Amino acid sequence: MIELKNVTRRFGDTVAVDGIDLAIETGEVCVLVGSSGCGKSTTLRMINRLLPHSSGEIRVDGKDITTLNPERLRLNMGYVIQGTGLFPHWTVARNIALVPRLLKWPQARVDARVRELMTLLDLDPDTYANKYPAQLSGGQAQRVGVARALAADPNILLMDEPFGALDAITRENLQLEMLRIQRQVRKTTVFVTHDIDEALKLATRIAVMDQGRIVQHDTPENILRHPASEFVENLVGKQDRGLKLMSLRPVRELMTAHARPRPATPGADALGEDDSLREALSVMLCRNLTQLPVCNGRGEETGVIARERIIRDGV
Repeated sequence: MIELKNVTRRFGDTVAVDGIDLAIETGEVCVLVGSSGCGKSTTLRMINRLLPHSSGEIRVDGKDITTLNPERLRLNMGYVIQGTGLFPHWTVARNIALVPRLLKWPQARVDARVRELMTLLDLDPDTYANKYPAQLSGGQAQRVGVARALAADPNILLMDEPFGALDAITRENLQLEMLRIQRQVRKTTVFVTHDIDEALKLATRIAVMDQGRIVQHDTPENILRHPASEFVENLVGKQDRGLKLMSLRPVRELMTAHARPRPATPGADALGEDDSLREALSVMLCRNLTQLPVCNGRGEETGVIARERIIRDGV
């Protein structure tokens, strides 16, 4: 879907991006991660021609982007930034409808799409459609920004530190929301962050950048197990890589399943099947438990997970 070949971006004598090669497959989430000033946001902005590349070649769906009309290119890419960029004097519904209206969709189709996306992002249309950005919480405004990016059903979604300004709880909730939405809509996504835990949670593959170069491009598991350099090893954390590996695996992989689901014990501590092994181990250690029941989305107990099994097989 997206391919960068020997791409460089210079600002005067400063090389911000230095001859990078990157291929992003259809439907995957590629997270660009690295310290501030490493070139990750510059790389993102070159993909939709907000910044021109100085040399090299960028192709989207096989086409050289310099041969495409930049406005048309951007209309076919969703773009989400930190701080949302919502128009403050427009309602939520009008903000979300921006690109479909530019594309001259019929009004009925626009209205239906706005309601569909607000529902998908857990924003009740009857409650929020006519509110203004100043009347929203930071998390709600960021959801509107994501809805606006998805409004015209683009093939590609570009996200530049979208959750960076949010508090930890809201940020985690929106990360989980992104995972849920990605399972449903399967957009090719390029996501920029400086937070390695966010990258590990969201990525299909991670591109680690340092001083304008990509120093490793691989799956989260391979980057944790086989960091390509001391820089990557320090970025992912030398001491807690085992726990980070546990965070990539859901409880269902190691639980002992019941022959058939059974009613959950009222008031008992329980995990969800999609909770991570790291979360399970943390709860057990905190509460001095040797095992915990596991429940499905309907609240039925489907198995148990043992602390000994996590420690033995979790990594």
